[in-house]
Amino acid sequence: MDSKEIAFLSAVETAKAVKANELSPTDAVQAYLGRIDRLDSRLAAYITVVREDALGAAQLVAERLKRGEDPGPLAGVPIAVKDQYWTKGILTTNGSKVFQDFVPNEDSTVIQRLRDAGSVLLGKLNLSELAMGGTQNPPWGIPANPWNFECSPGESSSGSGVALAAHLCAASMGEDTGGSGRGPASYCGVVGLRPTFTRVSRFGMTHMCWFMDAAAPMTKTVE
Repeated sequence: MDSKEIAFLSAVETAKAVKANELSPTDAVQAYLGRIDRLDSRLAAYITVVREDALGAAQLVAERLKRGEDPGPLAGVPIAVKDQYWTKGILTTNGSKVFQDFVPNEDSTVIQRLRDAGSVLLGKLNLSELAMGGTQNPPWGIPANPWNFECSPGESSSGSGVALAAHLCAASMGEDTGGSGRGPASYCGVVGLRPTFTRVSRFGMTHMCWFMDAAAPMTKTVE
């Protein structure tokens, strides 16, 4: 399986291939890192890429599989998350220079559960500043819709939609207050879901509106 084939797999397909020993977690991560290196300078989907952390996490998944253990339902799936979720030891900017030096000392609940499920974090994704949808001037560059650079990728989870549509990750996490996750998913041609309010823990997610914000996963397919 070449790198392009790997990058075009869905999250479910990736996990199945990893568990069946048809795809190594390291190869999956390297396929996406290669695409990030080639494409993201124009797309501006990522704020931070954690290359070494991702390769290390992929190796741990491979070692668990070798021991006959089940790493979880997202075994070896390379993911990326909106830079609104706290990530232990990783810069979390919320798309603003106000938080340019903020490095949390713990993971948000969403991130911890994704790690526990066996996924591999590639990095943190661009967003409208402080998740205020409508802005088109984030300090880390304006994310470009990969289907048409003249069109908006949607806000405020812009990077989450762009990275997924451009196959710079196998799945992504956005956030949805009044369409901040579903909008970019629609604009970029991927699947976005806004769970019922409080159905998913919001601990460690910097709030734009505490009584409306919801964790919002995005995937390439409904499966």
